[in-house]
Amino acid sequence: VRLVESGGGSVQPGGSLTLSCVASGATSSGLTYDRGCMAWFRQAPRKREAVAAHDGSGDPIYADSVKGRFTVSRDNAKNALYLQMNSLKPEDAAMYYCAAAPWTCGRGWTADGGYPAWGEGTRVTVSS
Repeated sequence: VRLVESGGGSVQPGGSLTLSCVASGATSSGLTYDRGCMAWFRQAPRKREAVAAHDGSGDPIYADSVKGRFTVSRDNAKNALYLQMNSLKPEDAAMYYCAAAPWTCGRGWTADGGYPAWGEGTRVTVSS
């Protein structure tokens, strides 16, 4: 499965951005991804963090650092995952990656090793 992110950019603190991730090829190596977990991770210098996840059936999951500010949503018909980011802070600046797995999110959703498929990322810059 191929994941392509878009929507990154540069905003001032307090601003908003919406990231998109579109998946193509729902089946890869015999695994079906279209009902599995999709997540957003971010990579800043010296820190990689799971941000949010959605498996299309349960409630979305968020890291504590983004709760109340970020909203993850999913459109299964479009094979797409979105991340609405509001009230952005300088510490939100990072490269944001979309990841997908053929299984549901579960308690291990923050482990990047649990996602066989990754996009190439989209950069978010937050500065005044």
